[in-house]
Formats: sequence, C-alpha cells, structure tokens
Amino acid sequence: MNILLADMQHEKLTGTSLDIAAENRAGLKQLFPSVFTETRNDQGELTESIDFEKLKAEIGTFSDLFESRRERYGMEWPGKKEALHLIQTLSSATLKPCRQESVNFDTTENLFIEGDNLEVLKLLQTSYYGKVKMIYIDPPYNTGKEFIYPDNFSESLETYLEYAGLIDGDGKKFSTNTANAGRFHTNWLNMMYPRLYLARNLLRDDGVIFISIDDNEVSNLRKLCDEIFGEENQFGVFLWKRRQNPDSRNQSNISPDHEYVIAYAKNSSVELLGVDIDTAKYQNPDNDPRGAWASIDLSGLATKEQRPNLHYDIIDPNTAIAYPPNPNRGWSKSKAVVTQMITEERVLFPKSPEGRPREKKFLNDLKSDITGFSTWLDSKEVGFTTHGTRELTKLFDNKIFDFPKPSSLIKLLVKQTTETDDIILDFFAGSATTAHAVLDLNKQDKGNRKFILVQLPEPCAPESEAFKAGYKTIADISKERIRRVINKLNTEEEGKLDLDNAGKQDRGFKVLKLDKSNFRQWQNLEPSASPKRILEQLTLHIDHIDAKATPEELLYEILLKAGFTLTGSIETKTITGKELFSVSDGALLLCLEESVTKELIDAVIELNPQQFLCLDSAFHGNDQLKANAVQTFNAHNMQKEKHNQILFKTL
Repeated sequence: MNILLADMQHEKLTGTSLDIAAENRAGLKQLFPSVFTETRNDQGELTESIDFEKLKAEIGTFSDLFESRRERYGMEWPGKKEALHLIQTLSSATLKPCRQESVNFDTTENLFIEGDNLEVLKLLQTSYYGKVKMIYIDPPYNTGKEFIYPDNFSESLETYLEYAGLIDGDGKKFSTNTANAGRFHTNWLNMMYPRLYLARNLLRDDGVIFISIDDNEVSNLRKLCDEIFGEENQFGVFLWKRRQNPDSRNQSNISPDHEYVIAYAKNSSVELLGVDIDTAKYQNPDNDPRGAWASIDLSGLATKEQRPNLHYDIIDPNTAIAYPPNPNRGWSKSKAVVTQMITEERVLFPKSPEGRPREKKFLNDLKSDITGFSTWLDSKEVGFTTHGTRELTKLFDNKIFDFPKPSSLIKLLVKQTTETDDIILDFFAGSATTAHAVLDLNKQDKGNRKFILVQLPEPCAPESEAFKAGYKTIADISKERIRRVINKLNTEEEGKLDLDNAGKQDRGFKVLKLDKSNFRQWQNLEPSASPKRILEQLTLHIDHIDAKATPEELLYEILLKAGFTLTGSIETKTITGKELFSVSDGALLLCLEESVTKELIDAVIELNPQQFLCLDSAFHGNDQLKANAVQTFNAHNMQKEKHNQILFKTL
C-alpha cells in the first residue's frame, strides 16, 4: 500500500468557476497521453478526441482493441495489445545486493543493476516513480545484427533467469533480430514500447529523455515517443556526426556518417542550460564610449508578401545612398526602429554601394549572456565514435567494446539538463559510458549527481578480446569500467586536496542483480491439481521465506516493495534486545528476528517511524499478541496527524 501526501499549493483566484471537464481532460492526458487522438468530425475538421477502447486497455480492461473502429490517426502494429498486457503484468522479482562487486557499498548513492531492463523498470516503479531528472539510452538500432530482447509476453523473468544461468530450463533464448524473421520492425517495437512506457513513469515532471538512434528505426521511434510522451513534448532532434572520415567500403558510395539523439520531456516546460555567447567577436576598434560591439546582420526572414512593413530602403544620411532589402528576406527591424538606430549611430553603412547595412550591436545591450543549444551537435565538443573507442581502449589497455559513445557526448546532454543533485538513468548501459560521463561532470562542477545503470549480462563472444581478457558478459565490462574511472579520478586528485569539495564526491556504486523473489509466491493451481501439489502450495503459505535468503537480501527486496530508494541510509539498531534495520533515518524500521514482544511494539511506537515491518511468523501463532499489536498501532494513529501515523505490516 502506498500512502501519498500531497502538498497544498497556493493558486490565484480566477474570475470563473473551475472548468471541471477541462481539468479532467488535462489530468487524463497527463496520465495517459497515448489515448488522445485526432479524428474528423462531421464537418471534416480535425479534432482531438479520446480513444476509450485504448483507455480501457491502459487501465487493464481489455477488449478487441484494434477492431471494429473508425479509421484514426495513430500507430498500430502486431503485438501492441500484448505489449500493453506486459506493462501491466506485475513483477515478483527482486534485486539482490552484491557487495563484493561494488565500490563503497554502504555510502554510495549510485546503482548498477544487472538484469533484464524490463523487469528492473517494473521493480523501480514504486521506489523511483517521478524521481529521475534525465534518462539517456542507446538501445539496439535494429540493424539485424545486434542483440535484441525476446518477443516473449508471458515468461519474462523465467526467460531471463534461464538466460543468465540462474535457473535451469529450456526457455526461449535471446538472439539477434534478423530481417528474414518476418516481424523485423514489430519485434523491435514490442521490445521498446513497454520499456519506454515504464521509463516515462520514472521521470520527474520536469524530466527529459534522450535516445540515440540511427536511420533504421528513427521514424518508428519518433512515432512511438509521440504516443508515449506526447507529440507536443518533443523538444529536439539532435544530429551527431559520428564518423570522422567517410566510409568507402559501401558499394553504393554512400557513407552513413550521422546518428540522431531524439529528445522528449515529461511535459513541455523543459528548458536547457544553453550555451555561453561568444564574446570574443565583440571589440571596440573605433574607441566607442559605449564599449565593445559586433557587426550583426540586419537581414530578416520574410518576403514582401509575408511582412510588407519590413521591406523598405535604408538610406545613408551622409551619402544619400539607398540600400534596398533582399526581396526574399527583407530587414529584421521595422523602418521606425532602423531610423532611430541611425540617429543613435547603431547602423554600420558599407563603403561601397554594393554592400549591405549592418547593426552595431553593443555587448552591454545584450539581455542575456546565453544563446540557444544547437540541434547540430558540434563534433569538436562531443567527439566521434573513434574518440569513444580510444577512450575505452586507453582505460582498459585493450579494445574490448565495439563502437562505444564518447563520454563527452553524454556529458554535454547531462550538463544541459541536470543540476548537481539530480538522478540520471540509463537502462541500456552498454559499456557504462553514462556513468563515466556523470562521474566526470561531477568532478568538473563539484556536483553530486547520481546514476542508475541497468545492463543485461549479455555474453561476450568467445573469440572477442573482451572474453579473452576475462570479461564473460557486457555487464562485467560495464562494472569494471566504472571501477577504473573511479580509480582514475581518485588518482588524479591525490595530493590535490580540495577543501571545498573534500569528501563530497560520490565515487562508488552499488551492484544489485535481478533474481527471483526471496518470498515464495503462491501459484494459482488448475482444478485438476493433485492433492500433493495442493499440499506443497499450502506448505509454502506457512513458510514462504526462502531459507537461503540473507537478512540483507530480504531488506533490499522490502525496500523495493515498500517504496524506499535503494540508496538511503541503513543502520542496525538494538531495541529491547531485538536487532532492527533502520532505513532513511528511522523512516522504516524492519525486524527480521524470529520473535517479537509487546515491549518491542511499545518501543517502536515511541520512535514513531513511517513504517514498521516484521515477520508474521515472529508472533508464533499468538493471535492475542498480534491483535494487541494491531490495536496498539491503531490507537496511536487515531491520535496523530496523517503524516505522523505508522503503517504496520507483517511479512
């Protein structure tokens, strides 16, 4: 159960009563942007309407979603209905901590999660809903060669566990998505759709997502994101020149040198940091007392038919030479404004009649020292693929990963959209370039951004340099890269103590691995189930905790499912002789002892946590003790404000 407490916000009083219908539509669109579509009314006009069949599917009420309907504008493909089912299928998995592969496990707020990103995204919903500022992903481009997730809508966790070697079985294995498979594009869409849908939930209201892609699926990806995020929330399609030199190997003599980074916001109010204006061009060669200035083009962008008031002659008062406008562009300012500028000696006239008047723009008159962030990514700043390869090769003294993105590319995107304490998520982590970029930027601006990376343990090919170097999976490469970046940054700072930042930089990461739950799950049995099978299920109901589970593994699963982040402070406390986990400065108290007492219950109430959890078996069948505990918490809660009440649960 989640308890959400909304802060009261002050709003201005309007002159009319509240438009309930408009408010409801706006709220619905915020929750389910994909159900709004364009249809034609009886007059043939395009209007926005609600696709109620799709809305039913979004809330788990399924019907013949894509049949017997009028034609509508939207994107459909085989498997979409099943993908919606998959989104709403609950995960019973957990994330198990792995201390030996982590760095600064007890203090870090960075996460590296090894596992299938669909299951992981489901697990993060409770704890990280609406908390992520930026997502960057570099998913499979669907070239027909690279790794693609399975088209499997019913056994995602089981398939993963078999794939990762955590259980034995003959489940469907992950493979490449070849063009002759028959569902080339739909396989890719069915893989991406639920992951992007769940990712949107994790974004803050001012959150953004950047997705790298090439020409193979860019059109489908944009349509997919238009549906999930809303077409109006696309705020950029950035072009990156990935290749430094043209590729002459292609028989068509076409060198595909570019990729895209498409960008969407949770809502349309996103604002990037921008770029510092280049003030080097502002000089003062004529010793103007008004200071440094630059020569700026006075041409406009409108034809005479579009803006007739911007088409006129500018006359030099000293020579009487008239300068007509470009008929296709006109001027950027009206005649009255330019006349005033001439009076103030803010117009630069050419030395020859063939020249063009220009504006004398003073540095002191600039309203901002920031200009727009170009959608053409400057390769001098963000680098090429070759820079990413050299960067990783230098770090490992070996070429162990093909075509990694340069960390400078992702660092620029992080810098443009985040502040120093934000969370950045990458659920197609690859070689962990995003973690590298975040750690580097934190060092650069003394920030404390946190990263969450998710990577499947995709096997490295036995003939690859990575495998020969001892890295069995891509996830192993990712983790080792983060360790090496941390060591590199720490080494660079040895002997250079920064008193303003000493001890503040988070140079660690906590490794967690996707696995089946530590709590045995009740299975719905078929009517023909044998008495032995029924007895096995009843036994699980009595003792449902995996005997092999460690207290720490139980703790992290409970954190996930009780809505606490996986990086909050955790300490152990002894209370009335019982050892408890205290999470997030006492917000959650967890007792995994084999017995509880009335004295413990009374002591917990005195500490007033938000939640208290203990084992149901710890009452040892003493219904009176359990009933008294429930009544004690109820009595406490009746006397307290809502935010001071204690949620009591048993496991």
